[in-house]
Amino acid sequence: MNLITNLKKHKLELPELTVPGGSYVSVNIRGNIAYVAIQFPIKNEVYLYQGKLGNELSTQDGYKAMELCALNVISQIHTKVGFENVIGLNHIDAYYQSSKNWDDSPIVVNGASDIFVNILEEKGKHSRSIFGVQSLPRNFGVGLTATFTIKT
Repeated sequence: MNLITNLKKHKLELPELTVPGGSYVSVNIRGNIAYVAIQFPIKNEVYLYQGKLGNELSTQDGYKAMELCALNVISQIHTKVGFENVIGLNHIDAYYQSSKNWDDSPIVVNGASDIFVNILEEKGKHSRSIFGVQSLPRNFGVGLTATFTIKT
């Protein structure tokens, strides 16, 4: 798997690294597991996709927002671990905020899952959990965390 080739094939590029908004690190390595702190739909320091799904944001907006979150996860791992050191993506936790009657979260989270499988191929297969929350920082519609197994 060649990360850059796969990104170009899908007409994608990695965004600039986002920086933590508090007293934590964006990638924490314990043993052979890399934990990626929550990534939001931020592209090159611009906040995107703010609001609630079903109100300000459509399901398609949510899908695109999750794609961007996944690209931010990949950018963190690429820079801080190096994909040559990645064995595979283990699990993602996806968070979203929505209006009361909106219920398309699996479609939205496919935005992240599709990026991981298309770009990382076999290394991108993963399990996932989806959480609806009351609110997210900066009123982002979605957020994403991930864990990777890495070579020691």
